Amino acid sequence: MIERTLVLVKPDGVRRGLVGEVISRFERKGLKLVALKILRMSREKAMDFYSVHADKPFYKDLVEFITSGPIVAMVLEGDSAISVVRQMIGPTDGRKAPPGTIRGDFALSIQENVVHASDSPESFERESKIIFSPEDYVA
Repeated sequence: MIERTLVLVKPDGVRRGLVGEVISRFERKGLKLVALKILRMSREKAMDFYSVHADKPFYKDLVEFITSGPIVAMVLEGDSAISVVRQMIGPTDGRKAPPGTIRGDFALSIQENVVHASDSPESFERESKIIFSPEDYVA
């Protein structure tokens, strides 16, 4: 089933020059890039983006980190894109992510783990609307 998913290269990934590597891994897998932008997420948007975690102790840290520098946001499209991307990025904790995954190859913590990816069609719908407008899509 053809799906779309949102991926963010977080401030640590942008700072470390990993944007091209991340995008090329997804493209080599066969996923199609249908929207792309670089931005600095506002505090308000970050609070909305991470609102599902608002009652958790790490919420403030998530908001602080994602607003600490530029991010690169993209929408990828392909067969089972959500689960394929989640497999490619690996578990949240980069220290536990297997080699060959984006986090396994480039992350050493839970917070600075290079990328975010939507975990469900509902998350994609909610998250993507915070960052992209319908006119941002090329296909």
